[in-house]
Amino acid sequence: QVQLVESGGGLVQAGGSLRLSCAPSGSIFSINTMGWYRQTPGKQRELVAAFTSSGSTNYADSAKGRFTISRDNAKNTVYLQMNSLKPEDTAVYYCNARISSGMGYKMRDYWGQGTQVTVSS
Repeated sequence: QVQLVESGGGLVQAGGSLRLSCAPSGSIFSINTMGWYRQTPGKQRELVAAFTSSGSTNYADSAKGRFTISRDNAKNTVYLQMNSLKPEDTAVYYCNARISSGMGYKMRDYWGQGTQVTVSS
């Protein structure tokens, strides 16, 4: 089984920065996509930033120019650098990845447990 371990969330003032990390553990043969989503109570989970299977990136309009997704392939780790944070960025951030655990195994979606990001005004 694969587990996604997230870290880096916390409380920050508006205008500040945080960097989130997502490190998969377990049996990993190949990774198709990795990205970050966020959700607030009563709202649907939305894409923040992600790597596609081709290596390109997708960003939410609200994240463009402020957030940067990056990865360390040697560590299978993805990062989300969040700058110029706003109160509306407050949410639980979830790491998502499509991973195959071995040859002949299909790609499966995995989700982290979520890390809280709170931005004060």
